[in-house]
Formats: sequence, structure tokens, C-alpha cells
Amino acid sequence: MSDRSAIEWTEATWNPTTGCDRVSEGCDNCYALTLSKRLKAMGSPKYQNDGDPRTSGPGFGLTLHTDALRVPYGWKSPRTVFVNSMSDLFHARVPLDYVRQVFEVIADTPQHTYQVLTKRARRLRQIADRLEWPANLWMGVSVESVKELPRVDDLRQVPAAVRFLSCEPLLGPLDGLDLAGMHWVIAGGESGPRFRPVEEEWITQIRDTCQDAGVAFFFKQWGGRTPKASGRLLGGRTWSDMPDRQMVLPAG
Repeated sequence: MSDRSAIEWTEATWNPTTGCDRVSEGCDNCYALTLSKRLKAMGSPKYQNDGDPRTSGPGFGLTLHTDALRVPYGWKSPRTVFVNSMSDLFHARVPLDYVRQVFEVIADTPQHTYQVLTKRARRLRQIADRLEWPANLWMGVSVESVKELPRVDDLRQVPAAVRFLSCEPLLGPLDGLDLAGMHWVIAGGESGPRFRPVEEEWITQIRDTCQDAGVAFFFKQWGGRTPKASGRLLGGRTWSDMPDRQMVLPAG
């Protein structure tokens, strides 16, 4: 697979682990699970380990790829990198020492910016003080529903240079969202044949909360059977404005 990414808020992907297990409603239509099944059928060596059929699937068993740790050293030009688009670095079966190795690679390649996203915010918080946090690492948690708001509290306790939320697929309003200590929020609806519709009010609520808190906002897509307005630049700004803490708001 190419390391270049079609994800609108990043430029490349790097998967030192692959595979995962369902932990919340946001996992129900997981794109990575679907893709891993296809890659297994194609014979891709990274996706031959099957996961538990109750929580995972073909080719999606949690697997460490030590050979992938050298990949970022070969990138000549600076890039923004989504770490583990096909896994979760803070999965319980990823050893702490391996997480440290990933962080060491990030620290060794300061010309790149790395975005790590997890749904396992509790483990993230529990081991955060045993990790060295490079300045070029952005740490985020997925918050798809009000039920998952405690993940934001966990993230608040992590000493990352940039802390962000991915409210995608957004499955309901995020009443009570507290953005203290956050720097950036991504929001978007679900896409695919079994998509769960997003309401415009849910998106605008998050946007307005970001505006009030002075937090950058990126709207990714409305979703649907195929993505709609995918990557639309609200107000002409993108994630690249993050270092200046600019807000990404809709025109008008």
C-alpha cells in the first residue's frame, strides 16, 4: 500500500501495527476492517492474521510490524503523518515498549508531524507518564457520541504538544462538550452502504463550541453512501492553520 493518504486532514499514513477490535459504536462500520479483509484476499502479507470474529475479522488481528518502524526515515520531504490508520497504537495488546519505539521514531524524525488517534483513551492516560512526548506528535481521541465524552477528560491529562478530537462518524449531539486543553476538532458524518445519518445541528453545535473556545475546527464530510462535501474547506482554511491556532469556520 502507498503511504500517501486520501484522508483530508493528513498527507500520509504509517502503520507500525495493524488490526484492532471493536470498542464502541463508532467501530460498527469500520473502514479499516473492511479494507483489511480485502487486503487479506489479495495476499497482502501484513493482513494475514485473523482477529476474533466476535470483535474483529479476517486480516484484522492485532499485529506488530517491527520492519515498518524504519519507514519514516526514508521520507525525504516533510509530511503530516497519520499513525496507525489501520490500527490503534494504544490497544491493550500493543506492549508499552513497542509504543515507546514508535515514539522514538517520531522524535528521531522532527521534520515530520505525526497524528496519533485512539479510542482507548483510558490506556492512553494510564501510560502517558511513562512515555517521552516529542514536540512533533499530535495526540487525539475519537468522540463519536456523548457517551464517549470521558475520552476528552483522559486526553486532557496527556502532555502532548497538540491535543485533538475526531468527532467522526458523529452519531449524535455532543451536549456538554468541554474543549478546555484542546487545540483542534475534526467533525464529519459516516459514509458507506450502512452509514448512519448525521444531523446538521450536531455539526454546527461543535463548530460553535469551537468558536467560543478558540479551538480550530475542520469539517470533513456530510457522509452518506458516498462522501458528500468531503474535505470541504470551511472559510478557506485547513488543518495547516493549526500551528497558528486559527479557527476553521464556515463563510457567512
